This record gives sequence, C-alpha cells and structure tokens, in this order.
Amino acid sequence: MGVFVFLPLVLPLSAWPVARLAAQHLHPRAATRLLTALAAVMALCSTLCLALLMVVGTAQLPGNPLPDGWSDPEVRAALPFDEIAGTAAIPVLAVVCGALAHTVWRHVTVRRRGRRALAGLPGKSVAVVPDAGEAYAYALPGRWRGPRRGGRRARGGGGRVVVSRALLDRLQPAERRALFAHEWAHLAARHHRFLLVTQLAARANPFLLPLRTATAYTAERWADEEAAGVVRDRRVVARAIGKAALAPWRTPAPVLAGLAAAGPVPRRVAALLGPAPAARTRPPLFTAVGLALWGAACGTAVSAMSSANAAVTMVLVLRAATPL
Repeated sequence: MGVFVFLPLVLPLSAWPVARLAAQHLHPRAATRLLTALAAVMALCSTLCLALLMVVGTAQLPGNPLPDGWSDPEVRAALPFDEIAGTAAIPVLAVVCGALAHTVWRHVTVRRRGRRALAGLPGKSVAVVPDAGEAYAYALPGRWRGPRRGGRRARGGGGRVVVSRALLDRLQPAERRALFAHEWAHLAARHHRFLLVTQLAARANPFLLPLRTATAYTAERWADEEAAGVVRDRRVVARAIGKAALAPWRTPAPVLAGLAAAGPVPRRVAALLGPAPAARTRPPLFTAVGLALWGAACGTAVSAMSSANAAVTMVLVLRAATPL
C-alpha cells in the first residue's frame, strides 16, 4: 500500500482546472454529467481511504474492538505513520459521516416540507404561491407528473413547479413560458440528483467544493438552454433570468434548482445572448479544456486505482494475519 493510500485524499485537486473550463467550453449537459461523475468517484475513493487509514492505524491501540491479528507488525507495516494517520483518521471520518448524514437528512426534509406546504394549493403540476412580496421559482421533485409534450409525458417529469405571484407579475407572457420551460427542464433531467451527489462529494472531501459550485452553475445553464429551445428565443430567456435576479427574492433550498436561484446570473445571461453551445461532448486534446479534462480523468483514474489497490492489499494482509 505505502504512501499511495494517501493519494485519494489530495487527488481531487487535479479536478480544479476542469471545474471552470468545462462550464465555459462544454455543453452544459455534458459538463453537468462529467463534473458529477468526477466528484462521485473521487469522493468515494477519499472516504474509502479514510476508512482504511482508521482500520490499519488503530489496530494496535489498546482497547480497540478489532481482532488481535490485525495489530500484527505486518499489518502496520503496510501503512506509513500508521499510528498517527489512523488516530487522525478517526475524528475526520466521523465528521465526514456526520456531514453526509446531515446532507441527506436535509435533502429529504426540504422535499417533505415542500410537499406539505403546497398540499393545499390547486394544480398538480404547477403551484402558484400567493406571495406578492418575494419573487422566486423552483422545481420541487415529487410524485406529481409533468406536462405532456407531443402526446407523451416528459421524460422524468415527476415533480411540481413552484412560482410566486410576485415573479409572475414581473414577467411578460413569453417570459413566463421561458420560466416554466426552465423549471420543467430541471425536473425532466432530474437535476436535483446531480446537485445532491456533488453536495455529498463536497462534504466527503472539501477539495471537491469547486466541482459542486460548477455543477450548480452548469445545471442552471442546462435548463436555460432547454428553455431557449422551447421558446425559440434566447433573448426571452435571458430577460426572464435578469428580471428574476433583479426582483426581491429569497434563495430556494440548496437541493432545489430554479430560475431565480442564486448564482452567476451575468454569466448565464451573457451565455444566452451568445450563440448556442455546440453539442460536441469531447473537445480537442491539445486545448486548455481538453488538457484539463484529460488531467482530471487521469487524476480520477489514479485515485480509483490507488483506493482499489489499497483495499485489496489490506484485505489480503488482514486475511493472512487473522486466524481462521
């Protein structure tokens, strides 16, 4: 195992260049999927690394509940600085597990409270909140079904669009259409799952925070482009976003994506005022984004291989050291 067991803890740094470059140069759909996959794999490897450090490093401590064979010198020799690393990994892993549990609990709680708050409002797919003071709109995943398109249900259309009366009053009819198309795009693509995965990844390893921020932006851009395709006017979507951002609004919960959500609104508007992004998913290698993507891919591969190698080695060593 050696020092390679520590690599998954720091290799998420290799994904930093791709966080911004992918958001700028890739299609938002491809960027969202790519960043989420990178964050998920690196977070899993990082958490596995902490677990291995804790098991190996604490096996020789008095009073531990592990089998006596696990404290064999051969086991400890597989990890450099075994006692220090193992002791430090205990509180770190405990904090990570607590943060992951809290994030999942908050995600479930926000969705449950949202459904309860909207239970009395009419409309199964759209809920208009009679709030004249604050402008907001977001997509609430749930058991409601989305609108039909061409006689069929929108793919992944389960959910409900929530919009305040204050925001609707600020928008023209075409801008309202863009608003609803944006929110239905969030539900159809299940963007809440991408947001949840990247939030969990950032809780597991703080080095993945840039990926979480970038994914939140690309998910909004993805919905912007889908809305532009529905209304067939990119400027209408840009105006709707600008009006929503200038209105007095409150931020939806982090697990809920929406048109009026906090974020780099000027970048979104500027992107909509320019040409539509190319659908090409793989940029040329000898470009900034191409090199960044390959660097992040290599870092992810090395992280996964290091974690797998450490796990397999640890299992074999512990099996040899533990009497049957």
